[in-house]
Amino acid sequence: MKTVRIILAVVAVSFLANSVIHAQNTREQEVVFSVNIDCHSCEQKIKRNLERARGVRELTTSLEKQLVTIKFRTNQTSKDRLKKAIEDLGFTCEEVKPNA
Repeated sequence: MKTVRIILAVVAVSFLANSVIHAQNTREQEVVFSVNIDCHSCEQKIKRNLERARGVRELTTSLEKQLVTIKFRTNQTSKDRLKKAIEDLGFTCEEVKPNA
């Protein structure tokens, strides 16, 4: 019985340590792209293809401002991959840098 408790304690500590390490590596970042979207269909095309892409946590578009804002997990994707995904859909895409 004592051995079972020790094993369970070791497993619990291992699981907790792994969860902490994973949480530290799962950092979220936001990027804003200027994209040549000019209609509702363009918005929907981007949303359909990118909302469920690996690492994408949230995606919003602004037809009026021609912007696509994406929150993503840095351990699963990158700004460059997201930019390429938008360009692969046939749009021009440039990152909008925040004001310093």
